Amino acid sequence: MSIATVAPGLTAGTWNIDPTHSEVAFTIRHLMTKVRGSFTEFTGAIQIAEETAASTAVAEIKMASIDTRNADRDAHVRSADVLDIENHPTMTFKTSGVRSEGGDHFLDGELTVRGVTRPISLKVEFNGVGEDPWGGTRVGFSAGTTINRRDWGVEFNVPLKGDKAMLGDKVDIQLEVQAVRA
Repeated sequence: MSIATVAPGLTAGTWNIDPTHSEVAFTIRHLMTKVRGSFTEFTGAIQIAEETAASTAVAEIKMASIDTRNADRDAHVRSADVLDIENHPTMTFKTSGVRSEGGDHFLDGELTVRGVTRPISLKVEFNGVGEDPWGGTRVGFSAGTTINRRDWGVEFNVPLKGDKAMLGDKVDIQLEVQAVRA
């Protein structure tokens, strides 16, 4: 399938992620509610091909940039108990394929966290392409998936009464990506 069919107006080439206008966010259950957080420092690029399936993307996220709006919690999440940023300062994503299924679009790839690499699929929504006020051309995507943190060796938890625990295992990942044509 051609890129023009999937994303009207988008052209082949390299598009650099603009971290100022993009977001790498997550949600995890904590006790009876969900806690949201984000990573504020990341880089990446999208290589758009004429044929959608040949397009690629790479991203690197600095784990120290985690922000859950609570300094004590952020410090603990950075520790060896959770993300172990001293030994694993970055999280990376690299595509292994792009596919369409039933009208939906997916970016398949490998996510590396704490030195563990596992496959994930991000459901992607094309948000448009257009000129910005500075003479550049931008594209926007939303993407998301749910992972099990234990699959990447993030085991920390506090048991509660019964069979409950302080943290859920599922982590919802939400991405808002704005990229600029190189």
